[in-house]
Amino acid sequence: MDLQIALFLGQDGIINGAIYALMALALVLVFSVTRVIFVPQGELVAYGALTMAVLQAGGTPATLWLLLALAALTLAMEAWRQARGGTVDWWATGLWCVLLPALAALAVWWRPASLLGQALTVVLIVTPLGPLIYRLAFRPLAHATVLVLLIVSVALHGVLMGLGLWFFGAEGSRTPPFSEARFELGGLIVSGQSLVVLGVTVALVVAMFVFFERTLLGKALRATAINRVGARLMGIPTELSGDLSFALAAKIAAISGLLIAPITTIYYDTGFLIGLKGFVAAIIGGLASYPAALLGAVLVGQLEAFASFWASAFKEVLVFTLIIPVLLWRSLRSHHVEEEE
Repeated sequence: MDLQIALFLGQDGIINGAIYALMALALVLVFSVTRVIFVPQGELVAYGALTMAVLQAGGTPATLWLLLALAALTLAMEAWRQARGGTVDWWATGLWCVLLPALAALAVWWRPASLLGQALTVVLIVTPLGPLIYRLAFRPLAHATVLVLLIVSVALHGVLMGLGLWFFGAEGSRTPPFSEARFELGGLIVSGQSLVVLGVTVALVVAMFVFFERTLLGKALRATAINRVGARLMGIPTELSGDLSFALAAKIAAISGLLIAPITTIYYDTGFLIGLKGFVAAIIGGLASYPAALLGAVLVGQLEAFASFWASAFKEVLVFTLIIPVLLWRSLRSHHVEEEE
């Protein structure tokens, strides 16, 4: 390996690490607020990329019909909940079940011709899927154990992957890049799409930092993540915190899908591996620390890139083996605490 190859592999690792960083941030956010290890995060990434491909081909993405079906089911469930004497936050229900699905349907009917317009349409379609999935599958189990929530999450992963095969078929898709520019830096060719990936990732990380540190909603999410019961006693609606965390995770997934679709061919099951590598990065952060998860994502990206050169047949094994020493180190540094405590 010479310096040129090392620089190329390092660049590839940074780009992959940026995507894994977004996955890790979304997983940490959802777990810290709701205790859900959101396994289908990768499927939402694939949905975003493949929905963009369908829009560019001039078709109507099946994810729109999935969104409308989930919205109708959620409305029916909330009406049944109110009929049984429960309280329903109809303004939030109207946002996730009526307003955003209507805007998504209008955007698909309008059929924007520009890449930016199509990307915004994809975000409008995929983002409400997060809170709708939360309301249908996870909110009724809010007091269940983490293991039960994980089992439900794995089941959802299987359902969404099967729907992805039905919606988009087994053939892969690739979309045009957002930038065709190419730059040469010290003999290293840098594509404009790579800079777009890095720029959007940095912008999202900064935006999340500002959101959690400077906004009332962000501070409410942080309070829910630190102490759910205490946040509820202070008047913070923890159920709406779950809605918001899943919406942010779905939005991150949609943007991630848009970023990687021009770089690699996306299949209906591609998102699973991407989500798993983001999960490895999140584990490095202990499913609690955002900075550690970001560093873990960079480490995973670099390990994957250099492993593809030295032992391409075992690169996935090497990446997922990384989780073993991390878990061992964390188990030795922490003491066991019963969940009821």
